[in-house]
Amino acid sequence: MDGGGRNVGPLSAPGHPGGAGFARALRDAVVAGLPRWAAPLASGRRSRLALPIERRVPRHVGTLALSTAFAVLALGGFVASGRYARFVLEHGQPFDLAARLAGFGVERVTISGIARLYEREVLQAAGIDAHSSVVFLDVNEVRDRLMRVPLIASVSVRKVYPNEIVINQVEREPAALWQRNGVISVIAADGTVIDEMRDDRYAALPLVVGEGANERLKDYLALIEAAGSLAERVKAGTYVSGRRWTLKLDGVDIRLPETGAAEALARLVRLERDNRLLEKDIIAVDLRMPDRVVVRLTEEAAAARAESQKKPKAKGTAT
Repeated sequence: MDGGGRNVGPLSAPGHPGGAGFARALRDAVVAGLPRWAAPLASGRRSRLALPIERRVPRHVGTLALSTAFAVLALGGFVASGRYARFVLEHGQPFDLAARLAGFGVERVTISGIARLYEREVLQAAGIDAHSSVVFLDVNEVRDRLMRVPLIASVSVRKVYPNEIVINQVEREPAALWQRNGVISVIAADGTVIDEMRDDRYAALPLVVGEGANERLKDYLALIEAAGSLAERVKAGTYVSGRRWTLKLDGVDIRLPETGAAEALARLVRLERDNRLLEKDIIAVDLRMPDRVVVRLTEEAAAARAESQKKPKAKGTAT
């Protein structure tokens, strides 16, 4: 610089305005999309890509990446070997395990509205066991699982911290048993199948048999009521060919007509009261004809009757 503070260096010096180096930097900056005022910086600063990798990458990143890779491989092997599944089976999900260790395990389940289901059946359907935790239990999922139980009409589930789950349910009312193709199901009053016959808890319900009998349950129950004093002796009703009923009474079949079945039963009640018809050796009573009653005898009674009707041989007849 001279005595007046002016730069007396060559104008072509790099970075000097008007110099060749400055012009090249300006041109490169414009091509790179930088503003013109950044040209001197661009000309005087080395590109970051030109720096050594150890200066561009933070320290310990490589170690962390390698450790993560090994951890992922170890976890994959743990899962693929089946040990994770065994761990979950024995201890529950890891999140549930952590919640239990923190004091939020499910220690009590309060169930209201149980009438015919057993508590263990409700818990199994809900998916709640000793491995569950209150924190991570999804009450909406539990409700959806319980609503898939045919016998449950409605249900609500809520958490009571720290250790309780409350289930309020309403069960459908079973009305009868329905036998079809050898399988006995529990049905509601509208004929909907709501459970399977697994034990004797439904043994006292009326029994209907045959295709479509569940949909005609209301008609069958009306016949039982019309049977009067014979109602308690009716064991089952078979819906025949989708048209009429045959009642099973203590080993005797009562064949009813398609129409006027209640009136036919009233006739049977009178016959039983007056003649003790059902105490005779018969296996079937046919009431399908309005003006007569046809009975079918047991084999022994039929044979005895046939024998009694034989005409005796005349005396003195040659043999």
